[in-house]
Amino acid sequence: MAKYRRGRINDAVAEELAIALGEVREPKVINNFVSITRAEVAPDLKYAAVYFSCIGDADEALVGLKKCTGMLRHHLAVTLNLRITPELNFIKDGSIEHGAKIARLLEEIHSKEEETNG
Repeated sequence: MAKYRRGRINDAVAEELAIALGEVREPKVINNFVSITRAEVAPDLKYAAVYFSCIGDADEALVGLKKCTGMLRHHLAVTLNLRITPELNFIKDGSIEHGAKIARLLEEIHSKEEETNG
């Protein structure tokens, strides 16, 4: 049962942070088209690992997100009914790039097969 609740909290945190990003005015976040992919909140609710992806410079986006941490935590405190608002730790999510690389490799294999069977 506790695992189910943590899953719901993780989803709610990620969803609310994605909404809050729409209110961010930090150029380093806006210019790099940052999006929240998922969040993992610790069982004691003190910390949350927030995974993000971006189109642009991930290091610059990370600096911008760190500048906005206070505003984002405030948004979570107001919108979610948690006894503790977690500290946010932003981590670049490489899964989208990894998936794109796999898709590109599969496409190359497919086109080579068509050339040989052609």
